[in-house]
Amino acid sequence: MKKRLQTILAHAGVSSRRGAEELINSGRVKVNGRAVREKGFRVDPREQVISVDGRVLRLEEKHYYLFNKPGNVISTASDTHGRKKVTDYFRGIRARLYPVGRLDKDTTGAMLVTNDGELAHRLTHPSFEVDKEYRVTADKRLRPGALRRLREGVIIDGKKTSPCEVKFVRKQAEGFLYSVIIHEGRKRQVRRMFEAGGSGVLRLKRVRYAGLSLGRLKEGEYRELTEREMGVLSRSVKGKLADKGI
Repeated sequence: MKKRLQTILAHAGVSSRRGAEELINSGRVKVNGRAVREKGFRVDPREQVISVDGRVLRLEEKHYYLFNKPGNVISTASDTHGRKKVTDYFRGIRARLYPVGRLDKDTTGAMLVTNDGELAHRLTHPSFEVDKEYRVTADKRLRPGALRRLREGVIIDGKKTSPCEVKFVRKQAEGFLYSVIIHEGRKRQVRRMFEAGGSGVLRLKRVRYAGLSLGRLKEGEYRELTEREMGVLSRSVKGKLADKGI
């Protein structure tokens, strides 16, 4: 698949996207031996040779997909029990993909699926505090005190959860709908938070992960990230690095 040359250079770690544009403008980047100065020039790295200052770029094509995980699907790349896995939906893609930002088997919604190990590490490491937004259908409406405690943090496994956003959305025929935004990723965290508040979770769906929203993507479907979305991810990670002085 053809992608913008500056995007390929940035993903390969040659430079930032702006720096890649400067390299291209100065004629230091060649495709199949020919200098390319065209803005937005698209290249298929599987079929064309890219070089920078005479050095051939050796790279594995990176894949980035947003996936809407159905229920009863596990968020692993392998399983010894024959259960349905996220990666089963990507069998037609020739790359070693793995899911980022795992969801438990019964939770549905937004996941990033990629072969970019560095990005995956940064997005899942607790210190980067990536936002995750959920729609929670609860069997009981949270009392004001319980709602306040969830926002401020509750004790799970002896440790207090970080402050988060919890908003009541509306009453539904099947329960009470809440919007929850957290930046932690502890095991079954949202379900256990609501249990601590005296309410059970009937349905849980992640609608946004690291700035990536499901939109009209149906369960079991996936799509490639747009360049705008890749920019959102890149800025998010770089912003966290800057905040930590890295």
